[in-house]
Amino acid sequence: MQTIVDKYFAYLQAGRNAAPNTLRTYKTALLGNVVRGKEKGFFQFLFMQKIAALGDVNKQTLRDYMSWLMQLGVAKASIANKLSAVRSFYRYLQREEIITENPLEKITSPKLDRRLPKFLTTDEITRLLNAPDKSKPVGKRDSAILELLYAAGLRVSEITSLNLSQIDIKAREIRVIGKGQKERVVLMGQPAANAMTHYLQYGRNKMQGSKKTEAVFITSFGKRIIDRRVQKLINTYAKKAGISKRVHPHVLRHTFATHMLDGGADLRVVQELLGHSSLETTQIYTHVSKSQAKKVYLAAHPFARQGEEK
Repeated sequence: MQTIVDKYFAYLQAGRNAAPNTLRTYKTALLGNVVRGKEKGFFQFLFMQKIAALGDVNKQTLRDYMSWLMQLGVAKASIANKLSAVRSFYRYLQREEIITENPLEKITSPKLDRRLPKFLTTDEITRLLNAPDKSKPVGKRDSAILELLYAAGLRVSEITSLNLSQIDIKAREIRVIGKGQKERVVLMGQPAANAMTHYLQYGRNKMQGSKKTEAVFITSFGKRIIDRRVQKLINTYAKKAGISKRVHPHVLRHTFATHMLDGGADLRVVQELLGHSSLETTQIYTHVSKSQAKKVYLAAHPFARQGEEK
């Protein structure tokens, strides 16, 4: 079984160009968290059920697995993600003719509650962008990261994987390698371009020292910055800016999309800039935009709240 699993992950990496985050998520879903917390991986469940062969898994096994996860208090979204990983694995097994029937063909994921994405107001994003101490090299870097996340709506993995050759400051364009190794061109406004120029000229060279790297964003030791570090610094600056809500990189991506649509941007343009393969994924932001528009209307129009109960 271990040999098959190893071949599957090699296939995902080489054949499907799966992103590192996707590989990590699928590994956790299948193998479980062996470091801390309760065992929730699919193979851990099979071991508990004394199921030794992959071909012995049937529809009832999958239903029992979902029931077990629910009893452990796993959220519906996490259960759906785990089933997605198991489904992908069994499609691979069927393709390689290791099994003849796929037990997940008629197994549906739990219906998810549709939640609107969180985003920052104009005042909040302004305070966040002004939080770094730009007199220091690290502050210059962090300012450029925040500006770029908001200006271009990038994923955190797209920020950390950026190389110098992908950026054209003069044209204010960035060539991004997104999910599935799909390439797209995103734009940045003048504030982001200024922050990037300031960082590249007066911050990055001091942090890089004698080390050579093509990475745009680096640590004080001259190494490429990692996703977790970006997540941590954003949370730190959000607290410094007096923002009470939890802020992570994807909130800035949500904020970019919401503010673009509030400003009158075409939905398909936003889809292209975000790198969404489906327009349906982008459409959720129209609900956020309408919700925001209603709040503004009720607050601003002098007669809008007439007749409401006090």
